[in-house]
Amino acid sequence: MTNKTVDRFQRQSSLVPSEKLSRVSATVIGVGAIGRQVALQLAAIGTQRIQLVDFDTVELTNITTQGYRTQDLGLAKVEATAQSIRELDDSIQVGTIPDRFRPSVNIGEAIFCCVDSISARAAIWRSAGTHCDFWCDGRMQGELMRVLTVSDPLSAKQYAETLFPQQEAHQGSCTAQGTIYTANMAAGLMVHSFGRWLRGLACSRDMMLNLLAMELNIE
Repeated sequence: MTNKTVDRFQRQSSLVPSEKLSRVSATVIGVGAIGRQVALQLAAIGTQRIQLVDFDTVELTNITTQGYRTQDLGLAKVEATAQSIRELDDSIQVGTIPDRFRPSVNIGEAIFCCVDSISARAAIWRSAGTHCDFWCDGRMQGELMRVLTVSDPLSAKQYAETLFPQQEAHQGSCTAQGTIYTANMAAGLMVHSFGRWLRGLACSRDMMLNLLAMELNIE
């Protein structure tokens, strides 16, 4: 290990166990507002194998709400995010799938589900949820965010109960769907749960933070 590597990770060494992290591959499904921030945070803490799955391309509004750059416009989101990861640390192995998630995809031990719809979450959970060791789902609407984590059989059963029919999902104004600061906070909570799992600590099954009401509920 070089001095440069030691210097980079030494301040988080008691919070993120590097030995266990080195054995984990992470799959981020959906690299929009929350997913892009999750991917960048995973790279920053030293995750060495990151897989990105998303079919979409970067549009102008994604600069404001998702943190993409003007030079990313028109690129596949997975490729733009992969480039940002490589600029942060070119030793990270980044795999990109510029398509919707399909059951044939080989997933990592840790999955971060950051898609837009309940129906997509449900489909991904049915095909991949039982094949990973750690699952984290990030949801956001305006200044309300919810993070659900699965790390054991009980939390898996409870998570499945949150996959309600798509027509029951709250639909907000298209101008109040989210902000970069909300996405960053949601991503931080997801990576925090990942860090707890790496340390062998209990993970909160359901965290909901309402910035407007200044309320935090944890189960």
